[in-house]
Amino acid sequence: MVQGASAALPWRASKDPYCIWLSEVILQQTRVEQGTAYWQRFVDRYPTLFDLAEASEDEVLRLWQGLGYYSRARNLRKAAQQVARLHGGRFPQDHALLKGLSGVGDYTAAAIGSIAFGLAEPVVDGNVYRVLSRVFGIDTPIDGSAGRVEFRALAANLLDRQAPGDHNQAVMELGALVCSPKSPKCGDCPLASKCIALRTDRIDQLPVKANRTKVRIRYFNYLHVEEAGCIHLRKRSGKDIWHGLYELPLLESDGALTKRRFAAVLANVHGTGWTVEHMVGPVKHILSHQHLQARFWRVRPPKGFMPPQDWEQVDMDRLEGHALPRLIERHLLASRT
Repeated sequence: MVQGASAALPWRASKDPYCIWLSEVILQQTRVEQGTAYWQRFVDRYPTLFDLAEASEDEVLRLWQGLGYYSRARNLRKAAQQVARLHGGRFPQDHALLKGLSGVGDYTAAAIGSIAFGLAEPVVDGNVYRVLSRVFGIDTPIDGSAGRVEFRALAANLLDRQAPGDHNQAVMELGALVCSPKSPKCGDCPLASKCIALRTDRIDQLPVKANRTKVRIRYFNYLHVEEAGCIHLRKRSGKDIWHGLYELPLLESDGALTKRRFAAVLANVHGTGWTVEHMVGPVKHILSHQHLQARFWRVRPPKGFMPPQDWEQVDMDRLEGHALPRLIERHLLASRT
């Protein structure tokens, strides 16, 4: 859940499952300092679950812009609609039913259930894996089925069933604030005297991951087509990154393109007669398992060019109505200065 230091977190003062659920979804893959501001933004815009359920996908994605992992935002909206439609606007007080909500897995269901409803369900996230593997000296890989079963069983055995929510939050925050991935504060840890990894000098070796996801390198060539204060955008679809967000028209290539090669590819895809004015880049943009190398080509279309149906001409002064990947947002802001 939490990545980074946490002060007084606003949702901690509430047992409202809506507020807790929002915080858990937002803080997945997000530092708490950044996530808290987004949580407040969502609560202000959508004070009730019904408000979120009635919002459009574009509006939710726009509010989410900058957090990354945009499937979380789409699932957030879908889950709100499920709770509104199937459960009368009330989160179910049952682990299995909570897992039936879009984007809610074992971890999130356990967090909501234990914190909001006192369900005796152990939360096992990256922070908990780290604490348990180090304290108990467990070298079973955490990214395999055997490891997931072992660590969940251990977390369940340790769970304070009288106060499961407090217990889960305490272990998660111990991993986030003290037992951090790098340079843990072992001198501040209340479990230091029991920590096998500390005693055997294996802090840097635990937890263990068996499989390292290969990083995919992609080459994006964006068409910056600006005319009369307007820019052409297109909405991403399919199951690729940034589904549902707007970007500049894209030509993806197998490698970096020279100006001459880019002009040839552009002509092949969109016809001849284009003028290539200049290029900005490469701009590197790192995602969890993908490294993007983006080049922004300022181009002028030939006379009579008819844009494809999925291109949308947008006033540069009205971009706030379109959810953009941070890569595109930064480029467009820089192009205006």
